[in-house]
Amino acid sequence: MTQAQRPPSVWSLAWRGLLRDLKAGELRLLIVAVTLAVAALTAVGFFADRLRSGLTRDARQLLGGDVVVVGDAPPAAALLQAVADHGLRAVGTLSFPTMARALDERGGAARLVALKAVSPGYPLRGRLKLDHAPDEKRLPSADIPSAGEVWVDPPLLEALGLQVGDSLLLGESRIRIGRVILAEPDRGAGFMNFAPRVMLSQGDLAATGLVQPASRITWRLAVVDPASASGESAALTRFTAWTQDAIKRLPMRGTRIESLEGGRPEMRQTLDRAEKFLSLVALLAALLSAVAVALSARAFANSHLDDCAMLRVLGQAQRSIARSYSLEFGLAGLAASVLGVGVGYAVHFVFVALLAGLVDGSLPPPGLWPVGLGLGMGLTLLVAFGLPPVLQLAQVPPLRVIRRDLGGIRPASMGVLLLGVAGFAGLLLVISSDLKLGAIAVGGFAAASLVFAGLAWLAIQALRAVVREDTAPHWLILATRQIAARPGFAVVQVSALAVGLLALILLVLLRTDLVSSWRNASPPDAPDRFVINVMPEQGDAFRAALARAGVTRYDWFPMIRGRLVSINGRAVSPDDYREDRPKRLVDREFNLSHSPQLPQHNSVVAGRWTPEEPDGISVEEGIAQALGLKLGDRLRFDIGGMPVDSRVTSIRRVDWSSLRANFFVMYPVSHLPDVPATFMGAFRAPAKKGFDNELVREFPNITNVDMSNTVAQVQAVLAQVIRAIEFLFGFTLAAGLVVLFAAVTATREERAREYAILRAMGARGSLLRRVQRAELAGVGLLAGVLAGGVASIVGWALARYVFDFNWAISPWVPLAGALAGAVLAVAAGWWGMREVLRRPVVQTLRQASE
Repeated sequence: MTQAQRPPSVWSLAWRGLLRDLKAGELRLLIVAVTLAVAALTAVGFFADRLRSGLTRDARQLLGGDVVVVGDAPPAAALLQAVADHGLRAVGTLSFPTMARALDERGGAARLVALKAVSPGYPLRGRLKLDHAPDEKRLPSADIPSAGEVWVDPPLLEALGLQVGDSLLLGESRIRIGRVILAEPDRGAGFMNFAPRVMLSQGDLAATGLVQPASRITWRLAVVDPASASGESAALTRFTAWTQDAIKRLPMRGTRIESLEGGRPEMRQTLDRAEKFLSLVALLAALLSAVAVALSARAFANSHLDDCAMLRVLGQAQRSIARSYSLEFGLAGLAASVLGVGVGYAVHFVFVALLAGLVDGSLPPPGLWPVGLGLGMGLTLLVAFGLPPVLQLAQVPPLRVIRRDLGGIRPASMGVLLLGVAGFAGLLLVISSDLKLGAIAVGGFAAASLVFAGLAWLAIQALRAVVREDTAPHWLILATRQIAARPGFAVVQVSALAVGLLALILLVLLRTDLVSSWRNASPPDAPDRFVINVMPEQGDAFRAALARAGVTRYDWFPMIRGRLVSINGRAVSPDDYREDRPKRLVDREFNLSHSPQLPQHNSVVAGRWTPEEPDGISVEEGIAQALGLKLGDRLRFDIGGMPVDSRVTSIRRVDWSSLRANFFVMYPVSHLPDVPATFMGAFRAPAKKGFDNELVREFPNITNVDMSNTVAQVQAVLAQVIRAIEFLFGFTLAAGLVVLFAAVTATREERAREYAILRAMGARGSLLRRVQRAELAGVGLLAGVLAGGVASIVGWALARYVFDFNWAISPWVPLAGALAGAVLAVAAGWWGMREVLRRPVVQTLRQASE
């Protein structure tokens, strides 16, 4: 055989076929679907990778050291000796809440502050940013306050009416304000750290007289390895292991090793929740793209049946046909995946801009794993959902050139389908980075697909029985025949439409209900002042003062200090527990309260809240788990020397992010007689200058905590995260529309032949348009009802078990889904099949006879 007579190679066939199909638009939907899925996943992947790297890089600065040991007492001598033995360097600090006051000639205003005493060398990691005055240039500093000097936060100067250079009264000392603190690397997020910072040298602390035997002080020992710039070394690892062991065996009660989560929990929680939201939207885009790839691949295979039959007639081997189409699909998938990675990389910069400020400084460059993830996702979509119908082209018999009823595309074998779906589901679980999120999303869609298929089959059978040809309109009879003639494909079409609508409805619910629930956790009118230590005899006067200032909505609860002394008649002590948290809980007094009504942002998860129950007590869920408490347990608290026994009758889940007045333990009664108590209030301060000073001046014994900066920061972060979610929403919306378009137009050529026959038999174009609209509307209505119902269930599961929101299922969702499904299906059908009804009769007759 000469060179000219040799058959073309597989590469040549694949390349020519790819160019021909791209030009004809045969692969358009498939490439768009793969590109959208890869772009959504890699955009989130690139951003998450940079975010994690930035947090790891900044973790040492946020903590102030490579390893930080925190305790309720000064570091033990053995701990300090271990630092020296391992060749490490350490700096200690201590902090506690106290009151600071201006001089009488400057108004004598007082304010709760978070006092911090530092020693030379602080901070070991990171830098303080200081100003000589609030409006001057920032100056990074490695110094500490000099003797007789304090550094303060700007809000304290405003609250007390002071300036740099003025004197501040701390306990028994009068100290000059030297500088203003703009940034403090190891600030942390404890409740009292929300108060303005006052920093001084440890050498000046004794003169203040503030440290007493019963003072509640937090001691921190920051440790670094001078020989390691990365914060990781064998010496640090050995020291950490030694400290963890020493905490268990030595008398170092209340000592723990602090992590990034402990140092900045509000930042970590916000970022984790943001990543979950973004991952969920990306997962939905991938799931939708899988459906779109499967539908478009099947349509592609159907359109090439005749071509493959002719190739078989001309002597092309089945293996050669299979290889050429596999290679063509592989090249298309690889090109779409590379395009998706490029789009995702560009898009992730939008996330960086939208979420700017969540991590200080520039983020490190991303790694290569998102590239591999995106390429893997694109190729997995092709292999799992695209190749099975395409590979059947190699099995088309040559006889199809004269008998068009032979060689049709069959459903993929169950083994191939299960293998592909299992691989795709496993990849999605890895991408989700959260087992609950991945399981609910993937499992929910898998179960939904089966439910959709079963209910769609039943609906088709019911439609066939209900529509009577002797009484029904002619257009309805024809539409019913169209659906019933291909029940298998009608089920696939309804299921595909329902899956696409499920994702779209779920996204709408996510955007409205879930995001609104998140935002409502800290609404614009959230309390920004917490006032404690209001004496009972001051209660009426204090509330009258709030009313005069225009404050009408506020939380008002009694606050009782009590120590847990026994559980079920057995005395408890810190030695009964291994974990640090229960040890600390048992070792300190609880903040208790009572109210006949269940507080807002509290929900009962076990037992029942019964107003005025005489011996009942309600325990917060996290505390119950830490202490091993359950319903029916009897607790005894020592309250001011008086034992109070109660039975656990309910366990509550508390939304701590609500920034409202919340308590670990509450009695569901109006009064606790003979129990010493003060009162606390939480409210939003009026926009009145000097309000805080007037309140403290009228009630000098109260402690007023200003949370305005914290509330503003939380709300700003939420706004940033929601903008990022809305941006990624567009990708998934586009993927959903691709699915709808693919599902509706998948039978375009079959419909063209059927319409050709009907037109040849005298059917008018107006009748066929009514038949088409009726069929599409019916399919869309059914798919929308099914999708709306399942979306409500999946949305509730996500809200309940992943994002920890209270979310009620709305009965209007299925109705709205039905209307949306009908409108979208008719619109997609009109756009995708408008050309079918415009074809000339001669052309349709010729196509019908081919």
